Amino acid sequence: MIVAISGPPGSGKTTVAERFAKSSGFEFISAGAVFREMAADYGMSLADFGRYAQEHHNIDRDLDEQIVSRVRKMQAAGANVVVEGRLQPWLLPKSGIPCRRILVDATLEIRAERVAGRESKTVKQAEREIRERERSEHTRYLRIYGVDVRDRSAFDLVIDSSDKTPEAVVAVITERVAAWKS
Repeated sequence: MIVAISGPPGSGKTTVAERFAKSSGFEFISAGAVFREMAADYGMSLADFGRYAQEHHNIDRDLDEQIVSRVRKMQAAGANVVVEGRLQPWLLPKSGIPCRRILVDATLEIRAERVAGRESKTVKQAEREIRERERSEHTRYLRIYGVDVRDRSAFDLVIDSSDKTPEAVVAVITERVAAWKS
């Protein structure tokens, strides 16, 4: 089984995806981690790299090819896989890879608080950066793939993590995945 977990910055998608993968024995792939590695390779901050990627579509295409390739290899080996990333719930099916699609979301205020806490910045600064990143991703993904990452209709499960611990969100996902498997 392939599970694609998406969500905006600070929603908890990476934390939840990692914890679910570990607790369920799924392999874990993080598109966000690969994008951060690419930004570091280019010597750019995440925000600067996002702006750069807006004008250089090969960045997203390279990232997406890497993710799809990794998923295909794991799928061929018979592994269950959790893929974390903003675009993955659309990208995998477009690439012929069936998956269950989960959105983890939270209010902007909560997401900004989470980002500020983990990145040692003010909540206002985190909120500005989140808004900028979301605009950049929205523009890029519409332009490159015709995908609106704000569209919730693509998801099999939507979870608001605003008032939930990561463990509570993982419990909801674990229960739903068990139902999907049966």
